Amino acid sequence: MRRAARTDDNQTEIVTALRKVGASVLITSQLKNCFDILVGYNGINYIVEIKDGKKPPSQRKLTLGEKKFSDSWRGGKYHVIESIEDALKMINQ
Repeated sequence: MRRAARTDDNQTEIVTALRKVGASVLITSQLKNCFDILVGYNGINYIVEIKDGKKPPSQRKLTLGEKKFSDSWRGGKYHVIESIEDALKMINQ
């Protein structure tokens, strides 16, 4: 049986902040080799991988599966964010 996927410590606070400003957020972090959240805001969808900015850079790298997904995705940009500030900047650009 597959274990539940680990989530970054800051995922809940980022999701909460995005929802607070009116974004739709679908949590997909349980999907293997994919991305953590799908965000919808002002008619735009954002594919988002969350990394914990408090961890050392070596622990913030994309996994092999995340990298393969990112490289092969033919849709919108694959965003990697580390903080609430990154999330809000992403949707307000």
